[in-house]
Amino acid sequence: MGENRGTTETKRMTSIVRKLHLSWIGRKLSMYVGWDFFLFVVLTVGWLCDQEITRLGGIKAGYQRSIENFPSIKKMTYVVRNGNGKVLMDIEVYHTLLVIGILLAAVLVIQLLNLCTVYAREEQRIRHILAPINEIALKADELSKMTFSEDKYQQIEEAISSLQPEESELLSFGDSDLQGIEAAMNNLLVRMRDSYRQQARFVNDASHELRTPIAVIQGYANMLARWGSRDEKVLKESIEAIQHESEHMKYLVEQLLFLARGDSGKTKLNLETVYLDGLMEEIYEESLMIDENHIYRFVKSEEKPGVQADSALLKQAVRILVDNAAKYTHEGDEIILSFGKTKDSVPYLQVQDTGIGMAEADVEHMFERFYRADEVRSRQGTGLGLAIAKWIIDKHKGYFEILSRTELGTRVRIILPDRPMEKEA
Repeated sequence: MGENRGTTETKRMTSIVRKLHLSWIGRKLSMYVGWDFFLFVVLTVGWLCDQEITRLGGIKAGYQRSIENFPSIKKMTYVVRNGNGKVLMDIEVYHTLLVIGILLAAVLVIQLLNLCTVYAREEQRIRHILAPINEIALKADELSKMTFSEDKYQQIEEAISSLQPEESELLSFGDSDLQGIEAAMNNLLVRMRDSYRQQARFVNDASHELRTPIAVIQGYANMLARWGSRDEKVLKESIEAIQHESEHMKYLVEQLLFLARGDSGKTKLNLETVYLDGLMEEIYEESLMIDENHIYRFVKSEEKPGVQADSALLKQAVRILVDNAAKYTHEGDEIILSFGKTKDSVPYLQVQDTGIGMAEADVEHMFERFYRADEVRSRQGTGLGLAIAKWIIDKHKGYFEILSRTELGTRVRIILPDRPMEKEA
């Protein structure tokens, strides 16, 4: 029975391939004939224009032109008259049309020969494309015809009900008939538990980061309540500290909201053509105005690569890298901004600093949310900037290349696809 079903599916697959193949051949033939007819018209009109220029010294709009003795092809003539109806040029077109027709017929024969050479290869390509779909159809057909006894359903239900959400235990039915279902459900369990752990860690880290500024604000508010009205120094210190921590907490909450909207799919890309030279030069000029404590250098390139991207989000990602470089680079040291194409002609943006650098173990975790290396925990930051930058670049189908050495600096390169991306719905 299974063999008959497999034979039926194979025949069905062959029928689909044949239909697609015939459709492809029809489209190719239509394209060839269409192009040859277009060339026939262009060559004919070009020859007639050349005859007018040669015999009459040019093409004048006021002349009357007509094809006479049509539809008799052998007697067909092209006649040009002036405004008074006087014949200025009268030429037979049969022999010229015959030569053009023979030439284009030869072109069509070459096109058909080329079609014959790729005939078998195209069929193989169609079969290769449809192979995964055919396999899925066969599997779905097998699943639809599977019949389970009541005890197997009971076995699945008992195995699921015995699982604990916090534990790493996986399902095990101990039945060869249920191996496919067991593997699929275990993969789902692993993904669900990873997602749960990630969300729990995110909530814990966010709570920890928010707890610090809240505690500072609360402490200075208590100081104000006790001595602020009598001690001007305490009053000023408390107000400055509360303002600083409020700004820090506001910035942290904005970053959390950005990631939350991104994770929920509410942040959409507004795609347009963005030229990397203009974007990087804009960031360079802004950096010169914002940060006077570092030396910024912009390396220009003769190439002007363009990508399909959300200009505002892409600029935000690069701005995060520049701010990070400034944060971990000593005052007076250099930060280099550049752009270009890789050896494979793929566009990239690059931020390079001469700062404290990172250990290899830290590079592996640098894009994790709230991750901060031990060496930089004393510096101001939330640990979310690079996570936001990664989210933005991931949405653009790009990726990062990191090169970092301790006490030498870090080079971060954003590799972007130059092919058009589909706009999100």
